[in-house]
Amino acid sequence: MSNEHSMNRLADLPWFKSSYSGTSGGECVEVAAVPGTVHVRDSKNTHGPVLRFPAEGWAAFVAHARER
Repeated sequence: MSNEHSMNRLADLPWFKSSYSGTSGGECVEVAAVPGTVHVRDSKNTHGPVLRFPAEGWAAFVAHARER
């Protein structure tokens, strides 16, 4: 699979911005969850790197963050 094809597939994911992201810029993330994987990217750099996490790992991270 080419990098361009991979980037097109990432662009087609159902991305949503964090509910903690404001409208004045700053540090924001977007998340796209598909079966088995959660993708995370910088909302200001949508063509930049994307982190991928197993769904179970992401759920554990979110649960831990909520405890804080």
